[in-house]
This record gives sequence, C-alpha cells and structure tokens, in this order.
Amino acid sequence: MSKKHLSVTLPELMLVAVTRGAIGVGAGLLLAERLQPRRRKAVGRLLFVAGLLSTIPIALRLFGKDR
Repeated sequence: MSKKHLSVTLPELMLVAVTRGAIGVGAGLLLAERLQPRRRKAVGRLLFVAGLLSTIPIALRLFGKDR
C-alpha cells in the first residue's frame, strides 16, 4: 500500500482546525439543554479547543520531518 502525498497549505489546515472546532461547538449545543446556564459557556469553549487540538496530529504529519 503506497503512502499518498497530500499537498495542504497552512490556510487549508487552519480551515480544517476551525471546522473541527465548530463541530465541537455543535456537540456542545446538543448538550446545552442538559447543563446549567453558567456551565454552558465553559463546555462550549472546551469542546471548541478540543476540536482545534485534534488537528495537531494532522499538522505534524503534514509539516513534520517525515515528509
């Protein structure tokens, strides 16, 4: 099985990161009904950051030394 070379630019990677963050916020909105109002914002931020951080392995693979 051959390894495909992906040509991804930094703006494209940033778009992926923000999209993953938005998906985290969407998951947070699904949970919002069950949370206390003062905890909703914190959970939303946490899920957004988790979505952004999930892009780090992709960035390391694309821009790392193993290219």
